[in-house]
Amino acid sequence: MLPLALVVDDEPDICELLSLTLQRMGVDCHSAANLSEAKRFLVNNRYDFCLTDLRLPDGDGLQLVEYIQSGVHRDVPVAVITAHGNMDTAIKALKLGAFDFVSKPVDLERLRTLVQLALRLDQNRHRPKGKDADQLLLGEAENMRKLREQIAKVARSDAPVYISGESGCGKELAARAIHAQGARADKPFVPINCGAIPAELMESEFFGHKKGSFTGAHKDNPGLMQSAQGGTLFLDEVADLPLDMQVKLLRAIQEKCVRPIGTSREVSIDVRILSATHKDLGRAVSEGRFRSDLYYRINVIEISIPPLRERTEDIPLLAEVIMQRIASHAGLASPKLSPGALSTLQQYPFPGNVRQLENILERALTLCDKQEIRSDDLLLARDGQPFEHDAPPAQANRREAQNPGHFDPGQYASLDEFLHSIEKEAIENALLKTRWNRTAAAQKLGISFRSLRYRLKKLGLES
Repeated sequence: MLPLALVVDDEPDICELLSLTLQRMGVDCHSAANLSEAKRFLVNNRYDFCLTDLRLPDGDGLQLVEYIQSGVHRDVPVAVITAHGNMDTAIKALKLGAFDFVSKPVDLERLRTLVQLALRLDQNRHRPKGKDADQLLLGEAENMRKLREQIAKVARSDAPVYISGESGCGKELAARAIHAQGARADKPFVPINCGAIPAELMESEFFGHKKGSFTGAHKDNPGLMQSAQGGTLFLDEVADLPLDMQVKLLRAIQEKCVRPIGTSREVSIDVRILSATHKDLGRAVSEGRFRSDLYYRINVIEISIPPLRERTEDIPLLAEVIMQRIASHAGLASPKLSPGALSTLQQYPFPGNVRQLENILERALTLCDKQEIRSDDLLLARDGQPFEHDAPPAQANRREAQNPGHFDPGQYASLDEFLHSIEKEAIENALLKTRWNRTAAAQKLGISFRSLRYRLKKLGLES
């Protein structure tokens, strides 16, 4: 049986054009001229896809999106036809639950791609979930169950998703789960750490380059956006993008095309954009460090990942799975956690979240000399004192005065940021003491001159 689509538009010529295009793709069509007729069709038929104009004689396409999402038809992907350049309406449609949008005049090639993705959703719904599906996000805490439900819902859309959460809480796992449950599951998932690419190489890495376009370009490079063609592009630590790159990325997302360095021809791309950062992106916008137009383009739907301290009941399950994986890679039998060790872990605040739990357990597994990990093997060094987040203010201040290098999760967004601040302070002190003689400063720090130059550039201290 052929797939069945519902086309809703009050202009007969457009309805006929869309219907003919879909029929050539092997899709049967029903046409409705208004909102009321579309609702009647939905009551009497089961559709694989719906395409609706925004303006209708008795309402608009957004009302139809809401109607489909609120009833028994919520599994039907619906795309909205918007006026050219009306991005605000398109984003509103995506927030309401639309699968995607297409602008007038309708690009038939773009329409075919959209329909193919929508039809693949129904096929993927009956496919067994693999290791990249929602079981990657382990946990039975209520906030984790809600997170998996939210991921399953947004996976049925092609809208951009912004994933927020602290460092180490599993933002990339959430992105992979969205990809694995969506229409693009059989296409590439390409993660990019935006903070790890040097600014001078960023455009080449994202958009690609032609051989000979600059020094060191020894061969053609398609770029990461073309590598994700048909699939999902995950922009991790998106807040670290330089402002000039934000402008270029915004255009690539909106126009769905890129221009590799050294070419005059634009290349069409078809990717879904997922992005994440542990930083406050809204604050970065207000401070002028992140463009508001790009922010609203990538933050159509926001998903927040709960920190580990807000789901401590999941620690036993996470610890067991992590220890089994570590032991398996090491070719060892997996040890057990003693009741005392488990209690210690459940009381620890975990500023580094699940990533920190993995590090603690790997260290404990290495150090324990029996098939049981005890509290002392965790090396959390509580010494009978409350953790920093539980300590009274006066006691916390005394402890900070005694140990000014103590990591405070309230002051630093991540352990990496804390370590960078220490490194920066040490280098600045060495440079001041040597009157900015870099050779002498490197000797004072016990590192090579080349290493010092690298660190100065990394920390933004190079003059």
